[in-house]
Amino acid sequence: MPAVPDDAHPPVGRTNRESMLAGEPYEDSDPELVEARLACGELLDRFNATGARQDAERTEILTALLGGIGERSWIMPRFRCDYGSHIVMGANSFLNYDAILLDCAPITIGDDCSIGPRVQLLTALHPMDDHGARRARWESAAPIVIGDNVWFGGGVIVCPGVTVGRNTVVGAGSVVTRDLPDHVFAAGNPARIVRRLPVEGSPPPVR
Repeated sequence: MPAVPDDAHPPVGRTNRESMLAGEPYEDSDPELVEARLACGELLDRFNATGARQDAERTEILTALLGGIGERSWIMPRFRCDYGSHIVMGANSFLNYDAILLDCAPITIGDDCSIGPRVQLLTALHPMDDHGARRARWESAAPIVIGDNVWFGGGVIVCPGVTVGRNTVVGAGSVVTRDLPDHVFAAGNPARIVRRLPVEGSPPPVR
């Protein structure tokens, strides 16, 4: 990210929240942001305390928490996020146990996605070159986009600003630091393309 000066502040007339969502430097100690995280935490406390048979209550809480969630989509507790309202999840997608979504910037998950346990989608960034700005807790964020029919194995980490293309598979434990195209299998730290996957509608490979 660009260097954040020691005297950084949001542009005149723009709130810290607006700067955060615009990918600009912001102070996470801003009272509006603190209150939003506390409200999110209260909903997460309720969600994570639900019992195995309380599907209706879980659905009600997720509807209130997230920016959008499609039909037949589901999240398993324990689930953690910063704001919730910046997360949109498509239809028929699944987020397994212990997911962490730091949604300081928007996180978009497409339809028919299968997200393994302990996956982390992390949009938050801190100043790298300006140590004083980092000590002062200035941050920025970059959005994450997950295309339709993506599968992440357990423990995958997706870094800020990354887009993962549709029908792509990422191997367990991988760290995705750059965009991945459609129809590939990627793995490793950092994740690299291992091979291409068949395009939908194409004949299966000959074995």
